[in-house]
Order: sequence, then structure tokens, then C-alpha cells
Amino acid sequence: MGLSLRRYIKIAFISLIVFLVLDIGRYLVYPSVSDLIKTNPIPTAFMEYRKAQWADEGKQKELTQKWVEFKAISPYLVKAVLISEDDGFWKNDGFEKDEMMQAFEKNLKAGKFVSGGSTVTQQLAKNIYLSPSKNPIRKLKEAILTYRMNKTLSKRRIIEIYLNCAEWGDGIFGIEAAARHYYGKSARNLSAMEAAKLAAILPNPIIYQPEQSGRVAKKSALLYRIMTQRGIIIKAFEEVEKPEPKEDVNASVPESNVSTQSTEDKNETNATTN
Repeated sequence: MGLSLRRYIKIAFISLIVFLVLDIGRYLVYPSVSDLIKTNPIPTAFMEYRKAQWADEGKQKELTQKWVEFKAISPYLVKAVLISEDDGFWKNDGFEKDEMMQAFEKNLKAGKFVSGGSTVTQQLAKNIYLSPSKNPIRKLKEAILTYRMNKTLSKRRIIEIYLNCAEWGDGIFGIEAAARHYYGKSARNLSAMEAAKLAAILPNPIIYQPEQSGRVAKKSALLYRIMTQRGIIIKAFEEVEKPEPKEDVNASVPESNVSTQSTEDKNETNATTN
């Protein structure tokens, strides 16, 4: 009886190993990552997960998403998100070894999975194809998909898909929907500070809102300061780009002041053009 039990345990163990190998190994060839070169992955696995979650909770909700090309997204937003989520994005291979080691040490110390140290490409692989569950098996699948995506897609395409698929609020997916929801404008027209605030709510947009005080305000101010230090934000240019205040037709302005102001405006415009 003892021998039979050990035999069944051995068979069950081997069967489990084979199942895991096949379950994880299939991501080496499936799904076809090359489809993402031209096809927009809507809806994503995470969008389907969110809809199923609403259904389980008895909520009648619909997600909002509108796809826009990379060139239709504010450069401020792109840079703010990358500084916040994956500062080495343009140079890395889809992974950040130092951050992964730090995350591993945190998890080891906590005795459970509390931190992932994920890059933008890793987050994208999870959002498109996998579930948000935190377990080692899912992380292995994510790693395989991340490697394949980094080898197959351009960096520009990866960040374009990420910004269009990321969740920016309850049922709000993609930066175009987020820009219109929070600021009533297109993603193309987001200002540097608005971009910093939107980047600051990632990766917990259900908990945080762009205009919140506290953590979001501190993080967005830090992102804005970093962008300024790196020359991404040029304050003088931002001032020129601001709409001019409406003139008070009832106000009496001395003729000399009007003439002086006009000359200064012309000088400022010429300086900006040059």
C-alpha cells in the first residue's frame, strides 16, 4: 500500500511538472506577438478582466477607450510616464535587472509577492495577454512575452500600445480617454504639469486621481522638476504657449503703454522664432 501511494504521488508530481512546462512553454510561440506590429490589441486581457470583475460585483459599467497614434500624444506625457515607470526604457532589453533584484529582496523579506519591479514592456505583456494575479508562474509567462515583444516591436510601438492600453481610472483606458475625462482636452494638448499629474497616478489609478493632494501632488511635482532639469520643459516656451488673457475693453490704458507692450510682444515673438 505504501509503495502504491508513493507511486501515485510520483506520477502526480511528474504530471504537474509536465503541465507547468507546457503551460509556460507555449508562450514561446503563442500568441503571435508580430501581430502587434500593425494590429491594435483591443480589448486587452486586462480590459476583459475588469469587465468580468464588474459583472461579478453586479455593476452595470462600460469601459472607455479611444486609440490614438504616437504622434497624437503629448511628448510631455510620454516622457513623464517613462521617467515615472521605466526611466531606462529606450536602452533596456525589456527588463531592468537592478529593479528586479530590489523587488526580489523586498518579496523575500516580506515572505510574499509585494513588488514586481516591472518595466513598461513587462506591464504591457501582462495587460495584453495575462491576468493581474501575483504569482511566480504568471511572472515567468510575462518574462517570455516581454522578451519576444522587445525583439519583435520597436520601442516607439511598445510605448504607443502601452499608453493606449493602460488603465487611467475606473473604466478609463488609454491616454486619450484619460485626457478628455480629467482635463477636457485631447492627449496631444496636455501640458507638462497635466502630463506629470497623469503619470503620477500610475500604477494605481483606481486609488489615485490626478488632482489629489498628498502623494500624487508630491510625485507630480517631482516628475515636473526632473523634466525641467533635463530640459524637457522650457518654462519660457511654456509661457509663450499660454493663451493670452482677454483684454478689458473698459480699462483705460495710456497710449504709451500700448505702444511699449506691442514692441515687447514683437521682440518676444522674434526671439522665440529665432
